[in-house]
Amino acid sequence: MISFLSRFVGLWFVAGGLVALVVDAAKTIAASALTVTPFGVAWSNLSPATLASVQTFVQQKLEPHVGHWLWNPLIQMILLLPTWLLLGAFGLFLAYLGRRRRLKTAYA
Repeated sequence: MISFLSRFVGLWFVAGGLVALVVDAAKTIAASALTVTPFGVAWSNLSPATLASVQTFVQQKLEPHVGHWLWNPLIQMILLLPTWLLLGAFGLFLAYLGRRRRLKTAYA
């Protein structure tokens, strides 16, 4: 059941990555210049309140325990990645985790 759920959610993330890639491709064609939407911008456009709450949580709850390197260099770098790349990679990772494994049989 968990593997099915992982594959299902992973395929939805891959589909979202493909949609983001098509949107970026359409923007690139319209502008006649390479246009890439960073994940942070896409997240901010979809739900700015959740982005702000995640930033507050990380800076107030996690950084005092792990250090001040977590939000500023690490998460900021992730938020600057292209949306299609991040969604596609995460989706492929989840689909890989939920893959069906072959049974190894010993042949005589």
